[in-house]
Amino acid sequence: MAFVETHVPDRYRPGVPKPATPLLSIVIPTWNGGRQLSATLTHMREFRTGLEFQTEIVIVDDCSERSTARIAGDFADDNELTVVLRNERNRGKGHAVARGMLHASGAYRIFVDSDLAYPSSQIAKLLLALEAGSDVAIACRVLPESRYVMSPTFFHYLYTRHLMSRLFNRLAQAVLLPGILDTQAGLKGFSARAAQIVFSRQTLSGFGFDLECLFVARLHGLKIEQVPVHFYYSDEPSTISFARHGARMMMDLVRVRRNGVRGIYA
Repeated sequence: MAFVETHVPDRYRPGVPKPATPLLSIVIPTWNGGRQLSATLTHMREFRTGLEFQTEIVIVDDCSERSTARIAGDFADDNELTVVLRNERNRGKGHAVARGMLHASGAYRIFVDSDLAYPSSQIAKLLLALEAGSDVAIACRVLPESRYVMSPTFFHYLYTRHLMSRLFNRLAQAVLLPGILDTQAGLKGFSARAAQIVFSRQTLSGFGFDLECLFVARLHGLKIEQVPVHFYYSDEPSTISFARHGARMMMDLVRVRRNGVRGIYA
């Protein structure tokens, strides 16, 4: 896995003593991440070493195979401000993210996928948006300023995935989240207050949890900012299956709408 862009803003570099309380928590849900998780954790260690504030890493192992669990555990043993939360059974990405976000102690909490398609420079963009006053900052891959960086090998797959994603997001805007252009990007940030409001009310554990989180945030009047990002696609296709997960996500749209009507998120 290669990262083309590694620049972070100058004010995130060393220069002043780091406060004791973490400003930033990075939550990494993983299920059988293996080699990708190892590369991501190495990158996260290098990223936070250069920051002028304390940053914790929360790894949520969703009942992975032994090799992945060992990678996460060894990293936590060798690095301070790192914790591993392990689910005794596979509960789904949504559950893993919620568990990590509620356990985190940072003033700002950003979750990333374990394959780190959005390297540190993109994480810094979301952090800037949160520090500027947004309650929620989400990566948006379809804004004009956003860019895909990828091998030509994946053009066909990405084209299909892009079309499916755009169709789903149009439906999501019509049914649930008008104005939110990209609900499913695996890079989202929350203030501590917003994380508590949103994830304490989350009910979905599958890939549709993003829809629910954004719906709850909007329902409670939280300010959501869509941030243009560079998306690095340099490895095997996503674990999301259009056929298998598409139907579930359509049902999740209905579930979230129904829960909203019933007042479950109040």
